[in-house]
Amino acid sequence: MNSPNSADSAVICSAKGCRAAAVWVLAWNNPKLHTPDRRKTWLACDAHREHLSQFLGVRGFLKDVVTLEEWEASGR
Repeated sequence: MNSPNSADSAVICSAKGCRAAAVWVLAWNNPKLHTPDRRKTWLACDAHREHLSQFLGVRGFLKDVVTLEEWEASGR
């Protein structure tokens, strides 16, 4: 999915078919594939934040949800 730190990717929602501007960063990792400190990211618009969070949460992957502005300010 889109990474908020990729200069060549548009900052749009990661939900399938959505072209809305992303305002949330969902940080996650799959413990079977990633080291505990690794964070993958999905971007979400307001409309898809809850759906994407639930998808990751049910699997135990969701680690954090912050605004895109907070994520970028933290330098992650």
